[in-house]
Amino acid sequence: MDIHLHEAGEGGIRQILRIAERTRALGMAGRVVISHAYALGDVPDDVVDSTARALADAGVAIMTNAPGDRAFPPILRLRAAGVRVFAGNDNIRDAWWPYGNGDMLQRAMLIGYRSGFHTDAHLEIALAMATTEAAAAIGREGHGLLPGARADFVAIRAPNAAAAVAAPPTERLVVRNGISLDPAAAI
Repeated sequence: MDIHLHEAGEGGIRQILRIAERTRALGMAGRVVISHAYALGDVPDDVVDSTARALADAGVAIMTNAPGDRAFPPILRLRAAGVRVFAGNDNIRDAWWPYGNGDMLQRAMLIGYRSGFHTDAHLEIALAMATTEAAAAIGREGHGLLPGARADFVAIRAPNAAAAVAAPPTERLVVRNGISLDPAAAI
């Protein structure tokens, strides 16, 4: 279940806590996501910390798209409390937001930029949010570069994950079920 919550401040926190309470009561841990959760980005740290504990205890994940004009959840603080935080692209150029394009590597870069991530480790968190964390949040098992996993991936030229997030390359090789979607493409 994905609940989009745009409410800010204490009102938004009350809604988040109600969602966590209902998730726990219904035994839906790991099956509920709150998208946006802007309130987590504009309340004091002690409120974030207590709310993060409730989210972690209930098994509620948070999705952020790192919006340009809004406060958004403090990723590292939530992760430290045990909350699964992942990246999403809310839409693809619609009336609400003209910047969505479905490019999750670009989304990872925006999350890193907006979060002030400067180290390789933090940039790797932004990438994980757009890949493995997102897959786990929606219950997709066997995702990633693992033996036996489906051969769906995007290959790019970059010296490492942090560099790919900091400066997303435009050239990409997309492979689905082990087959290049553009056989002429080469990375």
